[in-house]
Amino acid sequence: MSSDVRNIIILGSGPAGLTAALYTARANLSPLVAKGPQPGGQLMITTDVENYPGFSGGILGPDLMKEMQAQAERFGTEVLTGLATSVDLSTRPFKISFDDKVVKTNSLIISTGATARTLGLEKDKELMGFGLSTCATCDGAFFQDEEIVVIGGGDSACEEAVHLTKFGKKVTLVHRRDELRASKIMADRVKNHPKIEILWNKNLVDLLGDKKSGLTGGVLEDSKTGEREEISCAAVFYAIGHTPNTKLFEGLLDMDDDGYLITQPDSTKTNIEGVFACGDVQDHVFRQAITAAGTGCMAALETERFLAEFEE
Repeated sequence: MSSDVRNIIILGSGPAGLTAALYTARANLSPLVAKGPQPGGQLMITTDVENYPGFSGGILGPDLMKEMQAQAERFGTEVLTGLATSVDLSTRPFKISFDDKVVKTNSLIISTGATARTLGLEKDKELMGFGLSTCATCDGAFFQDEEIVVIGGGDSACEEAVHLTKFGKKVTLVHRRDELRASKIMADRVKNHPKIEILWNKNLVDLLGDKKSGLTGGVLEDSKTGEREEISCAAVFYAIGHTPNTKLFEGLLDMDDDGYLITQPDSTKTNIEGVFACGDVQDHVFRQAITAAGTGCMAALETERFLAEFEE
């Protein structure tokens, strides 16, 4: 890797980062993509992807990311496997520190994504994508006429539960308290839905099933009595929030109260000129591969314009 100043460094190799890489590479800007601790983003733990345009028969999440990376590399994207440990955005060129090197760049695209929160159960990793999911929009259609469980009590959990009634014959919302945290309108929608049952004061403490047979149910524990019971279902959806991967930029870039990077309206520009953010790191609403890719394209085009003006 050249020690010269790079045109563009892209932190993150999910749909947003690789789309940004594809566009900037085709503009002959020779982007450097830094893969983080989860190369390929959340799609690497997704099995079948049926809602990404261009794949009529669906595609495995890891295969989709492999194709995206190969396409970006075809046009000259350089890929660095390493975790950025610190950034200096005080002067240009910016300095990005990795474990064993410091790389300078005239522009930076941040696409570090967000991590879906899980319960940390023993079988979380084994069953993720095999009946366990963190995205109803992505995976709900796989469970037609099945019994589905949603974990959570906020707006997201209620929205996911209502969405899943389009597919499942029954949706059970499991909440650890005796009152939903969701807004009144969303809470009422769930409480009055004929296909949704709410189990109050319950914690999911174990998952049943294995990767071969898929998820078959879970174990619930009463938060007041400690009594345990099994519940049968074909799918469990965690809806307990996401954590944006923005710790590296604390105190440097503007963030909202939840840690998501703030970008200008209709733009991927951050509060520092030459720094752009795209994908789930700045989108806490849609969180889809296709919307992440769309903002990756936006970031690439805005970066290209910025570099042209910068050179002038």
